[in-house]
Amino acid sequence: MLKKILIVILVLIALPFIIALFVQKEYSVITNITIDKTTAEVFNYVKYLKNQENFSVWAQMDPNMTKRYLGTDGTVGFVSRWESDNEEVGVGEQEIMRIDEGKRIDFELRFYSPFESTDLAFMTTESTSTDQTLVKWGFDGHLDYPMNLLFLFMDFETMIGNDLNQGLVQLKQVLEAE
Repeated sequence: MLKKILIVILVLIALPFIIALFVQKEYSVITNITIDKTTAEVFNYVKYLKNQENFSVWAQMDPNMTKRYLGTDGTVGFVSRWESDNEEVGVGEQEIMRIDEGKRIDFELRFYSPFESTDLAFMTTESTSTDQTLVKWGFDGHLDYPMNLLFLFMDFETMIGNDLNQGLVQLKQVLEAE
């Protein structure tokens, strides 16, 4: 009888790890908004990481977070670092990896605490008329095994998508108020 109970306990412990082998590890989110400004005006605003403080939900979660910057903002290699006691913000940095002037900026996000992860993000601008710009904000994430088991309990794409959408709405408000 004790042997059967032990086997059941071992199966219950092993089951989540076995399930995690078959759960996705990657997720991707892309949101967009149309802003009533020229593409040049919009791109020249979003290419500066420091401007994210005015529209990014994550940058506004903890007004007391410590921020440090390395390099020249708006250029490849610029790094924006943050440190917060708020676990929703944590510790990490964002680096501009590539700029296709007037069209696209690619970022690498490195999270150090409360978890470690390296993810990619981007923003694109595309003219839809002479004074309207379609802005897309995308995020590609990854959860290593066995943390990918969280995908069964949390909808990362919706959570991140909501934050990106809210950030784009704030970006629209900031730019159209200028």
